[in-house]
Amino acid sequence: MELLEFTVPPLLHYIASGYTEFAVGDRHMARRNIRVFDLLVVRRGCLYIGEEDRKYEVSAGSALLLRPDCHHYGTEDCKEKTEYYWLHFHTTGSWTAASEDSARHEPEPYEEGTDSHVFDIRPFTVALPQYVKLLQIGKLEELLEQIAALGPEGHRSASRFKQQILFQEAVRQLSASVVTERSTPSTVCAEQAAAYLRSRYREEITAREMGESLNFHPVYIARCMNKEYGCSPMEYLLRYRIEQSKLLLMQTDYTVARIAEEVGFSQAAYFSSCFHKTEGISPRQYRQRFS
Repeated sequence: MELLEFTVPPLLHYIASGYTEFAVGDRHMARRNIRVFDLLVVRRGCLYIGEEDRKYEVSAGSALLLRPDCHHYGTEDCKEKTEYYWLHFHTTGSWTAASEDSARHEPEPYEEGTDSHVFDIRPFTVALPQYVKLLQIGKLEELLEQIAALGPEGHRSASRFKQQILFQEAVRQLSASVVTERSTPSTVCAEQAAAYLRSRYREEITAREMGESLNFHPVYIARCMNKEYGCSPMEYLLRYRIEQSKLLLMQTDYTVARIAEEVGFSQAAYFSSCFHKTEGISPRQYRQRFS
């Protein structure tokens, strides 16, 4: 699957949309460097479109996302009446083209100049398919119709804001189709393990207990988490506990010993050692930043 991966924030930004009908013999126009992303969702018939050296037959219930930096052109005339939604959007953030195999799974690194020592505010990626057979065409059509219906009220800030909200839900719908197609046994195992660790981080957790709870061998869980998150289950748990402790250090007046207990450490000294190793300062020094 060919993907376009967007780093967010900033969120993708809706520009304009509409609905077009082609008669038999009509063909999609040719364009170069339109500088916006163009989403096409076919409701009836079939569009025959090329992007550079790639050719697509976008049939009813399918969507095609055209890049802003490529040459787009019709490859064939429509063989039947064809109806489709179109939507233009852009981003001021970064994006890249990727294949399913090269798509990024690991979290983005902290960006310099942010307050990442306070909260985990790393950007993340949203992957959208260039071509996909939609899972819930009815829901996406409804969203596109609502967005277009607000067009005449585009002079009102409230209407433009509502369009942006509806557009973000449309993006989520498209992204969900990628997640479903990209789900593998390894991904499922890693995500279940991560959810298990997050929900029980205050407790004492062993690899054996987690394996029994998830019905996976501990060695397989470790291999899957390393593949998906770049760390072992216990390393993942440690990072999550430290993140939770940072919130408590900032938001409460609990002692360091109590915070250690609250986030799953049996010994305050070990908690302080792990915190210093991860953050480069002690828990008390971290707290002093907010006093």
